[in-house]
Amino acid sequence: MTGPDGATAGSATADGVEAAMRRALAASVAAHGRTSPNPSVGCVVLDTAGEVAGVGATAPPGGPHAEVTALREAGDRAAGGTAVVTLEPCAHHGRTPPCTDAVLAAGIAVVHVALRDPHPAAAGGVERLRAAGVEVTVGTLADEVSAGPLRGWLHRQRTGRPHVTWKLAATLDGRIAAADGSSRWITGEAAREGVHALRARMDAIVAGTGTVLADDPALTARRPDGTLAEHQPLRVVVGRRDVPTGAALAADDVLHVRTHDPDEVLDALAARDVVDVLLEGGPVLAGAFVAAGRVDRVLAYLAPALLGSGSTALGDAGVGTISDIVRLHVDGVHRVGADVLVDARPERTGTPTTSQASG
Repeated sequence: MTGPDGATAGSATADGVEAAMRRALAASVAAHGRTSPNPSVGCVVLDTAGEVAGVGATAPPGGPHAEVTALREAGDRAAGGTAVVTLEPCAHHGRTPPCTDAVLAAGIAVVHVALRDPHPAAAGGVERLRAAGVEVTVGTLADEVSAGPLRGWLHRQRTGRPHVTWKLAATLDGRIAAADGSSRWITGEAAREGVHALRARMDAIVAGTGTVLADDPALTARRPDGTLAEHQPLRVVVGRRDVPTGAALAADDVLHVRTHDPDEVLDALAARDVVDVLLEGGPVLAGAFVAAGRVDRVLAYLAPALLGSGSTALGDAGVGTISDIVRLHVDGVHRVGADVLVDARPERTGTPTTSQASG
């Protein structure tokens, strides 16, 4: 098998390498939410027979990277084997030694990388491995990997801003509350569980003061049994109004950004090393982010129901004429219980292409 950059695969079969990359991607998904500001990377080590010898994912900051964990699990079986990793092994010494050192010390003969590392300090692992005689292929399942847990981190490297996902739950006619303000529950239990799982993968959840005053949300990530998930994102309130004493978000671990400017909000979050942001605020805040071009992904949970009146999901988004419409590219449509989840992205912001992501 020949890779996109001309490299030839080693002993593992093409199907075996792709299966290993998907397993590495699954490992990175499991770690997503606990690695920031580091990327959530997955790695699988195959022995000389092409069998899985070790699996690893990025640990929280200061802990081992995915390659190191997978190599430790593989032990002596790594010698002469293949490493399959979602992101180019780093070539610099940060909180931990370079992953390229670990790969070389283990005697790995072949490395398959999905994406090049765009970070200037960490890049260069491919060249270092090749210079040491390791066979390296770049681009394996690059599109699948770039749409996974690395999506937000790649966006942050490319733009300097956190990646923003706007989540909404609405009826088919776009209503998020009835005329009397009641909104629980528009979507079903499966959709709500999906949202809590999503929150547990985020670095921060953002809501406006209007939503806080109207709904008093906790913005926590909870398991299906109601207990708090292991990872809790930073809770962020946006707006100039005070949060009332005794509100669910009036705790010390809540960041209150007193502005209506999306860029000021994202600057404040970037200063805290936030990579993935979940926007859950009401229609006014969502409209401001859309108008500013700061929504990078839309996750719309749509209930098969109609209200006909009440609050709409999106407020003023700066669209005055049909030529200014914000069109979306739909990446997926999924059934979630009785509801439908539409996964889309604004065409003007896009997502990294394979060539951008792999360098």
